[in-house]
Amino acid sequence: MKRIMRYQNVCVEAIAHTLPEEIVTSSEIEARLQPLYERLRLPEGRLELMSGIRERRFWPRGMLPSQASAVTAEKAIRLAGIERQHIGALVHGSVCRDFLEPATACGVHHRLQLPSQCAVYDVSNACLGLLTGAIQVANMIELGQIRAGVIVGTENSRELVESTISHLNADTTLSRQDIKTAFASLTIGSGSAAIVLCDRELTGAGNRLLGGAMRAATEHCELCQGGAVREGLLMSTDSEMLMREGIAAAKTTFDAFLGELAWAVGDIQKTFCHQVGRAHQRLLFETLGLDPRVDFATLEYLGNTGSVALPTTAAIGIEQQRVAPGDRVALLGIGSGINVVMLGMEWGKKRGE
Repeated sequence: MKRIMRYQNVCVEAIAHTLPEEIVTSSEIEARLQPLYERLRLPEGRLELMSGIRERRFWPRGMLPSQASAVTAEKAIRLAGIERQHIGALVHGSVCRDFLEPATACGVHHRLQLPSQCAVYDVSNACLGLLTGAIQVANMIELGQIRAGVIVGTENSRELVESTISHLNADTTLSRQDIKTAFASLTIGSGSAAIVLCDRELTGAGNRLLGGAMRAATEHCELCQGGAVREGLLMSTDSEMLMREGIAAAKTTFDAFLGELAWAVGDIQKTFCHQVGRAHQRLLFETLGLDPRVDFATLEYLGNTGSVALPTTAAIGIEQQRVAPGDRVALLGIGSGINVVMLGMEWGKKRGE
């Protein structure tokens, strides 16, 4: 049976972001890894050279994700101009959360003083949490259950990066081969993003969410795994295999995505992608047959910000007027698991145009 993901009545009314002030360069991280670098005789500069990431950001110590998420969601609501009474869902979609329970969305909902009729919950799907939440909210709008919804998340990379540095320096048995699975953890950055979706009767911007495609390749679910251990928060990633299998899953999804929207590759004027590294982006676009010039990226100065990478990049690109009225925009998300979500938008055409 063919599964259809098409929307007639859903608009992307606003995408907003918030960035931490503290900037941490790849050179600074390597300086902190000096014991490891000296022991294994690793050349300086390899972290930026291999990833394409010059710097990333950290939130202040002790900051809860809901605090930044509330600030970013407030920005998005104000930017959208949607009255709070129309907001029928608030979804928190980042990997980072305040507690195991209650849902981090509860604290954000309280700070925003949204209606009590809201559906309020968290979604967890690695780097695709916000896109997954967006699909759920879009479905509710399309079904007429709600008129508008907010999807928000905040990723905090400090603990993972600092725990990884400590672990790599402390374990003197690690070889060059052993440390490869920790490399991806050093590319992680922090940020916050929010998306406001609404029905076409409410839109002032007219940015249509057209639909998309999803695919899973969960036979590769062990390629990237992370969590709390005795040494702190650590993650193990087979970066090479994850890149190869993730892009293979992306190719299958992209073909379905083009078919669902009746688009050709050349119809896409702008892309915003989940960002992992420079080699990943190059191979992805080569495999999909996309012109790299249509992409807008923030990888070099934000790093991999997990579930907020794609919407944060989109928000910055929109602020910089990199999207023009009438553009067909592709949101291309690949997350560990492996899961792939791709969504298409038509930018800036109001109802009736």
